[in-house]
Amino acid sequence: MQLRMLKGKIHRARVTGSDLNYEGSIEIDSSLMEAAGILPFEKVDIWSITTGERFSTYALPADPRSGTIALNGAAARKVQPGDEIIITAFVSMNEKEAEQWNPKIVFVDEKNRFKPLTHAPRTLAHPRKLAH
Repeated sequence: MQLRMLKGKIHRARVTGSDLNYEGSIEIDSSLMEAAGILPFEKVDIWSITTGERFSTYALPADPRSGTIALNGAAARKVQPGDEIIITAFVSMNEKEAEQWNPKIVFVDEKNRFKPLTHAPRTLAHPRKLAH
């Protein structure tokens, strides 16, 4: 059995630009992409904290440490500069691999710079560990 697991996430990124006339994609600061384990041209899901919109596109690298998060093509209609979004990528793996899996989670500030954690991230109890 194959499971879809969170591969990586950039949490609370702020949209810095949009271009409706571009062919599509989301341009992401390449240092953030690398930290989240997102590859160029990989499918990503975008969840807008601001509007509640959810949609998919593919990732393109922007200049490292630029803070760029820019939506292009039809996706530019879904969010606007200044909106907060979550960028996610998923991976398929078998159950045995999934039991040991840890996604790469990146937190950013309002300028899309790496944000140090001021608290321990939540950990979810594995359902099997709860069963007796």
